[in-house]
Amino acid sequence: MMIFDELQKRFEASANPDKARQMAAYMKNQFVYYGIQTPQRRALYKDLIATERRRKVIDWNLLEICWQAPQREYQYFVGDYLRAMKNYLSFDDIPKLENFVRNRQWWDSIDFLDQIIGNIGLTDRRIDDLMRSCAHDDNFWVRRLAIEHQLGRKSQTNTKLLEEILLANFGSQEFFINKAIGWALRDYSKTNPEWVRSFFQKYRKDMAPLSVREGSKYI
Repeated sequence: MMIFDELQKRFEASANPDKARQMAAYMKNQFVYYGIQTPQRRALYKDLIATERRRKVIDWNLLEICWQAPQREYQYFVGDYLRAMKNYLSFDDIPKLENFVRNRQWWDSIDFLDQIIGNIGLTDRRIDDLMRSCAHDDNFWVRRLAIEHQLGRKSQTNTKLLEEILLANFGSQEFFINKAIGWALRDYSKTNPEWVRSFFQKYRKDMAPLSVREGSKYI
């Protein structure tokens, strides 16, 4: 609890009520905020995360307390913490990460958890089968995570898996799914535009206009 108490102290001292209202409104009032913007927020706990990195042990109790805390900045701390500690994460940690995926969901948390879980998949192929399963989940946020988990992989992208997951999510009326499909294609088009062009040639007629518009931005 010592780290959480220190984190809370720093957040409270830096709270900005006007910014907090603006940030909450931007996120459709899904969460409450201290009103601390990203550069300042990360500066507030940079030393705390550095200390944890030197320990080389993930404090899951701390992360769980932060995830349940009301202000959204605590969940952002969890994301930055896990990114800093990514080399100490393994497939065995998936149940703990899934708890974060399925609770206090919104695009902002899913969009850092997908990268954290995706990074595990670079060294453990069991993530591939997990993402195949997630692509059919009843919860659309979990499906979004599966769609986006290979963002940034560039030449390490598993195109067979990417295609399978995208096809599984065609026909969705959910904005956040169709947007994610487009983002996944747009991201990979920077590395392999020919593959993405071929994908569009095969499936454009089955895709949502939003996915086509987002995915074809760079080709």
